[in-house]
Amino acid sequence: MKSVLYIIISLFSFSLFAQNEFSTAKQKDETTWELLKYDSKKTAQSIGYAFSRPLHWDHDDFRKLTILTVGVFSLSLADEEMNRIATSQVDNYPQFGRDFGFKLGKPQTFFLLNAGLYGFGLFTKNEAVRKTSVLIISSAITAGTIQSVSKTVFGRARPSSGFDYNVFKPFSKEANFHSFPSGHTVLSVTLAHSVAKQFDNIWTKVGIYSLGSITPITRLIEGAHWLTDIAVGTILSVVVVDSIDNFLNKTDAYNKKQHISWNLTLSNNQIGVIGVF
Repeated sequence: MKSVLYIIISLFSFSLFAQNEFSTAKQKDETTWELLKYDSKKTAQSIGYAFSRPLHWDHDDFRKLTILTVGVFSLSLADEEMNRIATSQVDNYPQFGRDFGFKLGKPQTFFLLNAGLYGFGLFTKNEAVRKTSVLIISSAITAGTIQSVSKTVFGRARPSSGFDYNVFKPFSKEANFHSFPSGHTVLSVTLAHSVAKQFDNIWTKVGIYSLGSITPITRLIEGAHWLTDIAVGTILSVVVVDSIDNFLNKTDAYNKKQHISWNLTLSNNQIGVIGVF
């Protein structure tokens, strides 16, 4: 309960801070229902865009994927040693950190947080906050689907199962073989990265990323995941968030510039130009 309270307080503080930090767009005449429909449409488009990106990859993209794959394989050689070092610190790790990290990465908590954030943006008609929430939910659905399928396809054994880091049981329904990548990490990093991108202040970013890192660290110390499970979960989240954020910015989905229609006016005693917003 204490960790849930801290999460709620963090959300409330962020909402208040957003009023000053975010650049709020000019209020429009759209109703709440119209804004909801618009945001739902942009969420669906963002998810479709993210899933379709591999169809547009070029040689350079596949080269990066190859380098990443080799890097992950190399990192996996340190999995067992890192697991031994991390789990040996479990008794020294604060219980609050363990509770907070676990609950922040749970789907229920994640979607509750984003629902509160979106509700704030929707009813105050704060376009920047709404855009952030759309970025979070569309990224979470995309990255979450990929990690969920990957868990089943790879069937990697968890450290806590007693098996080695290189033991795989593809398409297993057992929880002990759903280690790669870390789902908790995907959600926490998606949330942190999406929010941090909205701020220019470096210390604000550091604070947000620090909160988001608690979950991956917790999963590693508790022996729930290998280091490479967390690394791939982090990379997946960052890539998806950046891709969707670029899409929203490229299409001017939010923070659109106000168009002005200039009209020449003539009357008996004046000549002027009026800009209609």
